Amino acid sequence: MNKTIEKVVGNYIRKIRELSGMTQETLSYKLQLAGCDITRSAVAKIEVGQRHLYPDEIILIKEILCTDFDSIFYGLK
Repeated sequence: MNKTIEKVVGNYIRKIRELSGMTQETLSYKLQLAGCDITRSAVAKIEVGQRHLYPDEIILIKEILCTDFDSIFYGLK
């Protein structure tokens, strides 16, 4: 994936997470409960574009944050 795109998508995820009032720790915990082996540190790296996102993670993040794919990939409208 393109580094610039990873940073932009990570930033959108961070904004959605913050608007939902969720911490990185809580998001990683909920992802773990859903079967995704991810730490708070990995969530932080995703949000700044330092770690790749896998399709299953994107789907779970969408569900946990109660958002849609457009918001994750193109930002909140």
